[in-house]
Amino acid sequence: MNLDSIHNVYFIGIGGIGMSALARYFHANGKRVSGYDKTPTDITEGLIDLGIPVHFEDSVANLDDYLLNSTNTLVVYTPAVPKDHKELVYFNNSGYRVLKRSQILGLITENTFCLAVAGTHGKTTTTSILGHIMRVCDVPVTAFLGGISENYNSNLILNGTDVTVVEADEFDRSFLTLSPNIACITSMDADHLDIYGDASELEKSFHDFAHKLKEEGKLFVKKGLPIKGLTYGIEEDSDYSIHNIKIENGTYIFDVKTPKIILENLEFNLPGRHNLSNALIALAMAVEYGCPHQQIAKALASYQGVKRRFSYHIKRDDLVYIDDYAHHPQEINAVHQAVREMYPGKQVLAVFQPHLFSRTRDFADDFAASLSQFDEVVLLDIYPARELPIEGVTSTWLLEKIGNKNKVLISKSELINKVKASQADVILTIGAGDIGEQVKNIKHALSHED
Repeated sequence: MNLDSIHNVYFIGIGGIGMSALARYFHANGKRVSGYDKTPTDITEGLIDLGIPVHFEDSVANLDDYLLNSTNTLVVYTPAVPKDHKELVYFNNSGYRVLKRSQILGLITENTFCLAVAGTHGKTTTTSILGHIMRVCDVPVTAFLGGISENYNSNLILNGTDVTVVEADEFDRSFLTLSPNIACITSMDADHLDIYGDASELEKSFHDFAHKLKEEGKLFVKKGLPIKGLTYGIEEDSDYSIHNIKIENGTYIFDVKTPKIILENLEFNLPGRHNLSNALIALAMAVEYGCPHQQIAKALASYQGVKRRFSYHIKRDDLVYIDDYAHHPQEINAVHQAVREMYPGKQVLAVFQPHLFSRTRDFADDFAASLSQFDEVVLLDIYPARELPIEGVTSTWLLEKIGNKNKVLISKSELINKVKASQADVILTIGAGDIGEQVKNIKHALSHED
């Protein structure tokens, strides 16, 4: 498909983090963009502020307002939309070109120099670090992010169209539409078993992704993963490795050994060894692309993070409040490591909203083990997202598995009072559901504002 022949782009699920980045991209490139989403959010408000019409009722009658026709309109949908969605059914039955988000990314990236970040954890942070590095190095780059960058207050970094930086998402095998020049795999922990069935199928898909690289392409893999490529790791014997780590005033200071040189006294402000690993692989990909070392160092030091990735909302001597998107046991472990490293000896309360019935079922014991590490655990009901309930899989069931005696299951309406009553020094909200919408209220309550 020639995207130049497209005048209208209509999104079903335009408020999704990946979908809205594409909407911003097409809008910036002069297309008429519009779309549907289920509910208004900060993201849809931002799109409307740009002049992109968005409506919230699944009705074919609404489409008349957008003057769409099948000859010059592209329809983009997210797999999270049900197959019987009225608008999706209409477009499929009326001769429109209807493609998934991942297919559009494939089309955009196939004629550019593409850097792709794959892995079950760390994609969004790594992609945003890499996009920021490329922007600071003034590369003509478009970076599609799976989160809102604090540096740019956007999920799209737009500085040209010759180079693309993208998340290579394993969900629904979406990343197999890409053909990158430089790619990395950060992790291959079991996840999305509702799609893959078992961990071996997930691993196979990463091998398939590794074979999607363009000729002369370069693949980076975290040290220890069962795929061949350039390796990276923290304090490892790897092609790229971090050494001499120090923490000064909450900032990591470290050296990086590359195949050709040692870069000394780099600075990076995000807590947690997992974020150091994300910074390392972003640096390695930028070095292989050809970015100057001095500019890379400048970019790492100025990187501010991604919203809902270890985001500080209160940072006082007597109280810290952090919100994080972690929704897999390994991600919760990473958050725990970061908190204990930055706040040794402090009492830590974790508020967790499980995401998906299937993920809760598949990793219940691992979730219980990761949550048991905190001093106090508050559990919310499972956020279903695209799923129907699974018999026996509930937050009550998960709560029983948690070894920590200081644990409780509450409703969202009880959350504010429960958090205010806690004596914890550090409070965390964790999860990929709508718990993020509670952050403003929790911050307000903890700040003792009237």
